[in-house]
Amino acid sequence: MNDIFTAPFLTEMRQTAANMYRLGWDERNGGNISLLLDEAEVQKYLDTTHILRTLPLGFDAAALVGKYFLVTGTGKYFKNVDGDPETNLGLVRISNDGQHAELLWGYKDGGRFTSEFPAHLMSHMARLKIDPENRVIMHCHPTNLLAMTYVHELSNQAFSHTLWQMSTECIVVFPEGVGVLPWMLCGTNEIGEATAKKMQDYRLVVWSMHGIYGAGKTMDEAFGLIETAEKAAQIYMLTAHLPRINTITDNQLKLLAEAFKVDYRKEFLK
Repeated sequence: MNDIFTAPFLTEMRQTAANMYRLGWDERNGGNISLLLDEAEVQKYLDTTHILRTLPLGFDAAALVGKYFLVTGTGKYFKNVDGDPETNLGLVRISNDGQHAELLWGYKDGGRFTSEFPAHLMSHMARLKIDPENRVIMHCHPTNLLAMTYVHELSNQAFSHTLWQMSTECIVVFPEGVGVLPWMLCGTNEIGEATAKKMQDYRLVVWSMHGIYGAGKTMDEAFGLIETAEKAAQIYMLTAHLPRINTITDNQLKLLAEAFKVDYRKEFLK
């Protein structure tokens, strides 16, 4: 059996957490990531019959029974993930009753998965119905997207349209736009359910006055979606108070989408 510290999925998680902290998206213990893994991939590194602990989920994840996830821990700092992955990460399997997570590796200090893990699982369930290849749910607190929710209308259409106008690549990278939720209490099933509902239509869901959720087939896709939206929000926050002399028009956005052959949300443009 191979050493799990050499596993590509662990290396990718360590690098991604470090990058998110470096960019200021995950202060203190903010933010969380969950990565769906194939059983065969896990069995290269772990005895999957050896369960360290069983942790209650607090909701019914029957649709994900037997699925494996590498997930960041509750109260853990992203800046510490790379140096001590076995304390700050855990590899779990959803139990046969769908009510628990079976810990196979990690959380060696007695910790457990992030309080947002039920919300992650709800979003995984929603995205897998749309895209069976979806593997990543990522939550973080990008500064400019967070700031934008204080000064911008919080509708899916208005928020998406503004982000599209801020950078040429945006309508190509997230042509479906972004979903936007009002402020809700984090760590609850209610916000998880609301996010999962938005995830049926969007890979990016903004949590107003809090942060953002991103989904993707790969870590790079989810990271890149958030990175692109955050750059657009930064441009907006740098220019919103200034007279608008130039902009990308709706006709130009349509030309972009058609040139790159992306299926954009047409009702968001005039």
